Amino acid sequence: MTGIDVSRWERFQILSLDGGGIKGLFAAAVLAAIEADLGLTVVESFDLIAGTSTGGIIALGLGLGMRPREIVDFYVEEGPRIFSNPLGWRAIQQLFFRKYSDKPLAAALKRCFGDRRFGESNKRLIVTSFNLGEDDVYLFRTPHLPRLRRDYRVPAWEIAMATAAAPTYFQCARQIVGQRLIDGGVWANNPTMVALVEAHELGAPPGATSVLNIGTSDPVVRRRPWLNSGGLLPWALSKAAIDVVLRGQSKAADNQAGHLLGRDKVLRLSPPVPESLYRLDDARATEDLIASAAHHSRAVMPLIHEQFMSHRAPLYVPCSDQIGG
Repeated sequence: MTGIDVSRWERFQILSLDGGGIKGLFAAAVLAAIEADLGLTVVESFDLIAGTSTGGIIALGLGLGMRPREIVDFYVEEGPRIFSNPLGWRAIQQLFFRKYSDKPLAAALKRCFGDRRFGESNKRLIVTSFNLGEDDVYLFRTPHLPRLRRDYRVPAWEIAMATAAAPTYFQCARQIVGQRLIDGGVWANNPTMVALVEAHELGAPPGATSVLNIGTSDPVVRRRPWLNSGGLLPWALSKAAIDVVLRGQSKAADNQAGHLLGRDKVLRLSPPVPESLYRLDDARATEDLIASAAHHSRAVMPLIHEQFMSHRAPLYVPCSDQIGG
């Protein structure tokens, strides 16, 4: 196949997976619950999977044939090693240096993905990152369009490192020809609109497109009055600037998608939780995240079943002039 047959898109479904560190376990557990409840393979219902940071890792796993239950196990087993902080001293270290070494993360991703490459994905994938050296957004895309001629050769674990290199938590990822790549959450923590632009390029009509967007929980935050006229110190001490940016871009992506497709075509699952209940590096929260996924997926399962699961995505075939041989 050397082009895109736009006539086949009578229906086009997107799975969009937010960033959020260890909280990605919530999204993986929701997907595992869908499979367990409905007795199906969830990726078969989606034509495109988009992921940022921890959502990018999940997207890579799904594309390479992992079942959501296996991804849940990955978080439970590897999370404590990746975010090891036995004496609590890393919070002090983070003031001057990255909080965690990237070596446990790299080792975990190598164990998970082995030497498989991005182009071996069985699904169309789009994974976000940011090029710190060039001050520009960076997208990893499977070879689902003829012009995509590079990313498919990159080892999957290297792309996972690039999308998950959260500033102040990990150093930038330089495995991919020395580029300074960091977490895609700095510009697209909710990758829904990124995926919709990709769907447009693939020729999917908005009227035929729908999105299941799974977040990692939305903290209910009270913005302190001192931020009204606060300077650098109040915003920095409250960590409000980063939180507002992440929250703002996520809400914007959801609202824009709803306006573009119609609110009934976009389903977002990201439950509100008390502020600081879950932190992106708190590996002790795994049981609570799995329990939360069980509760919230149970409530929304009939809607997911009705809205998304009857669709069977046509077989994805990479552009033949790049893959195979």
